[in-house]
Amino acid sequence: MSAIKLIADSGATKAEWCLLKGKKKKILLTQGISPFLMTSEQIATLLKKELKPKLVKESIKEIYFYGTGCSSEHNIKSVKTALKEAFPSAIKIKVDHDMMGAAKALCGHEKGVACILGTGSNSCYFNGTRIVKNSPGLGYVLGDEGSGAFLGRKVIQHFLYNTFDEELQARFISKYQTDRVEILDNVYRKPLPNRYMASFALFLAENRGHYMVENIIEDSFNEFFFNHLYKFRESWLYPIHFTGGVAYAFRDVLKSMCHAYELQCGRILKNPMQGLIEYHS
Repeated sequence: MSAIKLIADSGATKAEWCLLKGKKKKILLTQGISPFLMTSEQIATLLKKELKPKLVKESIKEIYFYGTGCSSEHNIKSVKTALKEAFPSAIKIKVDHDMMGAAKALCGHEKGVACILGTGSNSCYFNGTRIVKNSPGLGYVLGDEGSGAFLGRKVIQHFLYNTFDEELQARFISKYQTDRVEILDNVYRKPLPNRYMASFALFLAENRGHYMVENIIEDSFNEFFFNHLYKFRESWLYPIHFTGGVAYAFRDVLKSMCHAYELQCGRILKNPMQGLIEYHS
């Protein structure tokens, strides 16, 4: 009988877990785990409170955790310690960053370019075993091209600069009931402005077909392709895969752009979990 495994894909906001027992799988959700924002003790407390009660009868032997901020030795150790405390029966605990999780989920054991287009953006060349080249975004202020925060920022700019035509201006006002003062307050004074800006990407998804909306989406992805994918020689040699809510919502645009640039478009997953289940099965 194969070992009982626990797989996690965690952002700072929410974490998705999958319990794998042979061919049976059970998906669970908890708050996100970020070693940048939480101590090892706080992570262990969260696991015992939100996850452990749902797995009380399970003797978990292997844990594969992929999460935001898990790239430094210190942060990896912090998460590993917490997992060991919450699940003392585990013999094997592997902690890695979210980009590695995306690469394994998208590429499997093959070579390919893996991209995350969610609230932020990131990309890498994966050789089937490890990440060889990485082109991370510069964060929502300087970069994150093609991400939800980047797309949302464009929407806000178009509204505040009065660039949208009358129809889109009216739709924006009707949907958000906001103004310049409130928007600037959220962007410059309140916490998590990247998430606030990313929330406006939904406006694009709801207004597809309008030429201004299509232009914003294409321009944003063009910047991602130009600043990131073009920097990998491997982009012309291997499939380019995507994961994340933004990638999935606008997958038609990504497919047509790959076709236009003569690049091979691979898998486009809403989130990495399905791919990670395949990888670790």
